[in-house]
Amino acid sequence: MKLKRAYSPTDILNMNIPSLDFTGDWEASLGKPAKTGTWIIWGSPGNGKTSFVMQLAKYLCRFDKVIYDSLEEGTGLSVQKSMLRHGMREVSRRFLVLDRERIEQLTERLSKRKSPGIIIIDSLQYSGLTYRGYQQLKERFCNKLLIFVSHAEGQHPGGRVARAVEYDADVKIMVEGFRASCKSRFMDKPGVPFTIWEEGAAKYTLGNEAKQK
Repeated sequence: MKLKRAYSPTDILNMNIPSLDFTGDWEASLGKPAKTGTWIIWGSPGNGKTSFVMQLAKYLCRFDKVIYDSLEEGTGLSVQKSMLRHGMREVSRRFLVLDRERIEQLTERLSKRKSPGIIIIDSLQYSGLTYRGYQQLKERFCNKLLIFVSHAEGQHPGGRVARAVEYDADVKIMVEGFRASCKSRFMDKPGVPFTIWEEGAAKYTLGNEAKQK
């Protein structure tokens, strides 16, 4: 068996590794992450997770075409309202929604030439992926950015597979109280929380302060 090449520090430092040129609030929260890899986003219902995913998807359309595999909610009314609220019609040519497309079919789609480079799978729990299945998907599409949306259990993604993905992912984003807090391998310290909805975030903070009195 032929061994892979071993790299020196100089070799690695001279590599041109593509990144996403985030600016503004997105850069403050996420830095300039690699163009490929895996992310995980989690949060409890009613905290702004879907709104954050839509805002992120719209922003990512600046860099590549985006697939949103809506496994949990399909193309139902709640998804329609979310897309209307966040003006997703503006990115119609770069944003493709799949109605509960199973991982096997999604894999076939992504294997085609010129398939989108960014994939959002919502949700990890509805995907039926095992951790090994996640690893295989990551390895097979190492030239793409895979973003998994997850349910939450407390301060972490819900379930054994989701917790393992959290540990492995390059970018980890927890949504709570209409703010998204990010930990990233591409930043020296956690980013500034991204405010999803100003009014909702302010009410959530006031509610927490009142509970502590």
